[in-house]
Formats: sequence, structure tokens, C-alpha cells
Amino acid sequence: MRSRLVTLTSDIGSVYSAQMKGILLQYVGAERIVELANDLPAHRIGEAAFLFRHMAAAFPRGTVHVAVVDPGVGGARAPVAVRCRDGTHLVGPDNGVLDPLARHLGVASVVRLSPEGVRPAASVSPTFEGRDLFAPAAGRIALGTPISRLGDPWKLLRFELPEARRSPEGAEGVVIHADRFGNLITNVPSAWTAGSGTQILARVGGRARTLRHVRTYEELPERAIGLLGSSFGVLEIAVREGRATERLGATVGDAVELWWPSRRQTRK
Repeated sequence: MRSRLVTLTSDIGSVYSAQMKGILLQYVGAERIVELANDLPAHRIGEAAFLFRHMAAAFPRGTVHVAVVDPGVGGARAPVAVRCRDGTHLVGPDNGVLDPLARHLGVASVVRLSPEGVRPAASVSPTFEGRDLFAPAAGRIALGTPISRLGDPWKLLRFELPEARRSPEGAEGVVIHADRFGNLITNVPSAWTAGSGTQILARVGGRARTLRHVRTYEELPERAIGLLGSSFGVLEIAVREGRATERLGATVGDAVELWWPSRRQTRK
């Protein structure tokens, strides 16, 4: 039987990720391992959960996804495996990073991984469960082992990503991700705006300015700042060929306030 695809998402960098791949290669061929990211911002569980949900959701059903953004490694949080309704499996810490994707796909069952059940007689480092527990668990699942043989039933931690609030005047949200280009990805749905070509008053990180809402980066003059719909389905603030993070001095977690054109004059 052909093994399932296995993906890796983490904040651990290339050295530690290479060690996880080495373990996975004991179970599946290199062509079945896909690294989605190993350079996510360290320790940011919420940002990782958002990105993991969007990256992994596009993969074929039945894929085994491993996510390791785990500031509490070796501590009280549980190591888990999740079977989703479409046959996709998720493996990682039960600290919230798995939950948005799990709920998107639908949870069928969850187990708390047992080191004895996953890899009998092998030791598990309390500082690197990604290598010693998550990778071998994913490898066994990829070869067809039911998760019920790898641990005991468990209830997955509920983790809510922040939701934007909408009003007739505008919207309030947060920056949920800052990408490698310095774009500020908000949690405000793109569909809430009236469309490109409008001028929208925005306050981010305490600084207010009027932004032109555009459809593409090309519609902005070079180094100009604007607002547009991102590929995540939410609004982003971007500087054409520049960095909005630096222009606004803003980062993940900062508040975002937007006022639609019809009301912005009353709120300046």
C-alpha cells in the first residue's frame, strides 16, 4: 500500500526540522514528505494556527499533517493525534495550533499519544517531542496504523482565533500575521469592504491614516501604502515594494480599526 503524504509545519528551523525528516524517512519515502514551513515566528501559537489552517487545508484528503509550534514542549500540554472526517490526520501539541484546521475539516477522533504506543522501548527527549514522538507517530499513521493504537482517547483543546467585529461605520480587528514582505494581514474579511477605489480611514498600532483600497499592488504608486484583499480572504495593509510593518511600526497582535468612506469624516 502506498503511504500517505506527510507535511511538516514548524518554527524550529532547518536543523531541527532535518532531524524530524530523518525519522520520517524510516517510515515513508522522501517523495512523500512535504515541508510547508520551518521558519514560522517562534512561539506564536495563534499566528501559527492561522497559517497552518490555510496551508494544510489545500492538501489532498488523507494527508498526515504535523505541526510543531510548541513553547510548552515536555510540559503539561498533551501530545495528540487527530483523525478528521475526511481521513486527514493531524499530529502535534494540544496547545491550540491544531484546532482551527481540525474544526475546519471536522474532528472524528483524538488520542493523547503514548510514547510506549508510538515507539516502544525508545526514549523521548522532553525538549524535542517533534523528533521523538510526533514524527514517528506521523510515520506510523502514514503507513496505515489507526490512531487508536497510538494512545488513549482525548478531547482536543478548543482554540479560538480572534474574530473581527463589524458595524455600519466600519470594523475592528487585529493584525494576525506579518508576512515576509512586511504586509500586515488582518482578520477583517475582505468581503466587508465596498470594493477597490475607495478611501478608508485606518488606525493600526495607534497610528491613523487614510488608505486607498486597491485590487492589486500595481495600483499603488511605488512606496505608497494601501489596503487590499489578501489571498487569505482577509484585508491586508501593504506598502508597494516596501514594508508596512516598518512604515506603521505595527506587528502581530496590534489593534486594527477601519472606518468606511460614508462615516470616516465623523471619526477623524
